[in-house]
Amino acid sequence: MANVTVIGAQWGDEGKGKVVDWLASRADLVVRFQGGHNAGHTLVVGNQTYKLSLLPSGLVRGKLGIIGNGVVVDPEALLAEIDRLRAQGLTITPDTLRIAENAVLILPVHGAIDRAREAARGDRKIGTTGRGIGPAYEDKVARRAIRVCDLAEPETLSDKLDELLLHHNTLLAGLGAPIFDKQTLLDQLLALAPQILPYAEAVWERLDEARRAGKRILFEGAQAVMLDVDHGTYPYVTSSNTVAATAASGSGAGPASVGFVLGIAKAYCTRVGSGPFPTELHDDTGRLLGERGREFGTVTGRPRRCGWFDAALVRQAVKVGGINGIAMTKIDVLDGLPELNICTGYRIKGEIFHRLPAGMQSQAAAEPIYETLPGWSGTTRGARSWGQLPAEAIKYIRRIEELVEAPVTLLSNGPDRDETILMKDPFEG
Repeated sequence: MANVTVIGAQWGDEGKGKVVDWLASRADLVVRFQGGHNAGHTLVVGNQTYKLSLLPSGLVRGKLGIIGNGVVVDPEALLAEIDRLRAQGLTITPDTLRIAENAVLILPVHGAIDRAREAARGDRKIGTTGRGIGPAYEDKVARRAIRVCDLAEPETLSDKLDELLLHHNTLLAGLGAPIFDKQTLLDQLLALAPQILPYAEAVWERLDEARRAGKRILFEGAQAVMLDVDHGTYPYVTSSNTVAATAASGSGAGPASVGFVLGIAKAYCTRVGSGPFPTELHDDTGRLLGERGREFGTVTGRPRRCGWFDAALVRQAVKVGGINGIAMTKIDVLDGLPELNICTGYRIKGEIFHRLPAGMQSQAAAEPIYETLPGWSGTTRGARSWGQLPAEAIKYIRRIEELVEAPVTLLSNGPDRDETILMKDPFEG
């Protein structure tokens, strides 16, 4: 049996939470390997809805959850999420959740920097959540970050805060924002230490033991390939690498552990925040997709921008993300539409492109080239096999497979766990 890595194949919000939850029944442990609490996964189980930001989705299935070293962790947000999900009946203890001891912490100063800089950008806002994810990753690269393991060493913590605040308070003062007091931050971290440290360990050792024991590992990504800091629509991206290769570096599991890479893609396309979106719809169809799909950010509550499926974009994600198969979600949202458009490329200043160029001006100028297919009058809801889908829905999916150069191996036709059609079990490799 292979391991499975789940990543987004568009701009995030594709329904990864449901897919990870569904696949977790076949896994032994679930690992988050990048991002922070700017990510959001919604899981619907019967009449219960779980909203997760930092916690691995497998916890809802009773599986061991691991937060890898590639994740930046806001300790207060994590503890609040644990309390909220415990109140919903989930068991979350150091026996069911482990956190990499070398994971970087998000501090209140990071959120303050994030919001102050975004405000200073004015009309050129990136659209961050303002939760400090980017500044925390900056500190990691600048080698001044405070990590989970530092909570066990008060002297180390004190020394690191000196360097960290020297940088951030200078920047905050320049932006006209309040600065932070070292002793206040130190006291807050020392108070959080006994609540966080029981979860901490060298998770790379646990993952190595799991690999040697033949256990199945499900790696859970956040955001999506087109928000990758290297490969996405820069600078309107997240602050981490979201491609499948990060599952190895963000957990310490090694590249051979990544296994089958499942890319999640909606049957249409959405985006939250700023940045290019060639297939965005500003008409009644766009509003209809948003209403039917309940397109609001899990973390921010912001309405998502909606548009037609962008096959050129997803093909690009397949190539750079290492995707072996597609899990297509929300096919039911398209039920009853008379016709559907699929973007096959772009026209940019008179030139044809079959990829989205890296330059900001070229991305902003990209006009979609559409192929139009007939919609279907029947419904995809209730289908439990490929043969029960409307014929035109099957044609739509088959055409997307051809254009993105990857097979659709799993189809989600509703929010509930059972509204899933499996063509190939990713754990079979």
